[in-house]
Amino acid sequence: MKSIEVKNLDKFFKVGKETVEVLKDINFSVEKGEFISIMGPSGGGKSTLLYLLGGLDKPTSGEVLIDGKDLSKIKQKEMSKMRRTKLGFVFQFYNLVPNLSVEDNIMLPLMLDGKKLKDYEGKLNEILEIIGMTEKRKLTPRELSGGQQQRVAIARALIFDPEIIFLDEPIGNLDSKTGTEIMELFRKINVEYGKTLIQVTHSEKSARYGTSIIRLIDGQIIGREDIEEQVV
Repeated sequence: MKSIEVKNLDKFFKVGKETVEVLKDINFSVEKGEFISIMGPSGGGKSTLLYLLGGLDKPTSGEVLIDGKDLSKIKQKEMSKMRRTKLGFVFQFYNLVPNLSVEDNIMLPLMLDGKKLKDYEGKLNEILEIIGMTEKRKLTPRELSGGQQQRVAIARALIFDPEIIFLDEPIGNLDSKTGTEIMELFRKINVEYGKTLIQVTHSEKSARYGTSIIRLIDGQIIGREDIEEQVV
């Protein structure tokens, strides 16, 4: 079953009198449970594409459909709800609140949505177990390493149990060993929990933790490779 469909997607920006073409005639689909990596050189449109897929930006033309709904035609209120409940985001920068504990940072989206936190205590405990941070739940971000902070950001993306998680250079600020641990965590979330993951990465090694690679150059897809042998 298709999770995302992208049809004839274009994204242009106006710079003065010039039109800059960032994405040109992008077409692909993502099945539920896939782990897609979007690769390409800097300035090739990778992050722009990711933001369009997550409804954080709108295309110049074309369609992004999630569960058959065209994101550009959804009302703002419904789009906000979709981002809170169906879509998770993990960025290169962790965006944690410095004076909140690990567990409060994870629960923050629920607080902002007016949910009863007691209803999510079991889910919180499960997610802390998944990310290996149960013993550090009362610490604040300044007491954590970069890798631990990224684990908290991942947990925050998981707390709503989203169907799709978008990853924008998620290990870009981490050392090699920690980056490998985070990529293994993403694969676990993909394989064991059936989440659909879409990541933007410069790293061929990181890309090979997924199920396929889409290569993007100068705003156009030049190929899609299914990965038979994942990194072990």
